[in-house]
Amino acid sequence: MKDCTSIRIGRRSAVEAPRPAPLHIVLFGAGHVGHALVELLGTLPCVVQWVDERDELFPDETPANVQIEATDTPEAIVDAAPPGAWFLVMTHNHALDFSLALGIMRRRDFAYFGMIGSKTKRVKFERRLLERGVEAGRLAQMTCPIGIAGIVDKAPAAIAVAVCAELLQVRGRRQVAALAEGLEHTRQRPAVSV
Repeated sequence: MKDCTSIRIGRRSAVEAPRPAPLHIVLFGAGHVGHALVELLGTLPCVVQWVDERDELFPDETPANVQIEATDTPEAIVDAAPPGAWFLVMTHNHALDFSLALGIMRRRDFAYFGMIGSKTKRVKFERRLLERGVEAGRLAQMTCPIGIAGIVDKAPAAIAVAVCAELLQVRGRRQVAALAEGLEHTRQRPAVSV
């Protein structure tokens, strides 16, 4: 049985909307921003695979919904992630960021791909992705820079808040769109005569 949320209008319940499944987030990077982000994600309905080559950077304890993946082949994690994964790339290595971006963009089944960086980094990566066969129309699926607009503070905690806010916005927009689509589909069904 799916978990449902009742949307209340006045004293009456209107539509029963199913609660979405937890996000499956694959977070690449165990630097300062990664640490701050994991603390916030630990309080949200998600499962986090936290990936980095540098095992010594991971804390001894993490939130219950976070799984540490210390690996020499982070690119393999991209291929092994489930369909509908939400990818966040924020490593210490520009070349690794690109390798991960290329692997993610070659997939056609991810829900979200965000990468920390500047507009200049985005332009460079777009050019290189195009050279490697990624279709121009798909570049819009890469969010870089990541985080909601308007937060200019560069402290790791501020960046983490901006990223979490963006993830929640994207998820919320998709929930509303899915609910609207479901209602539209229900309205279009022909009436059954008895």
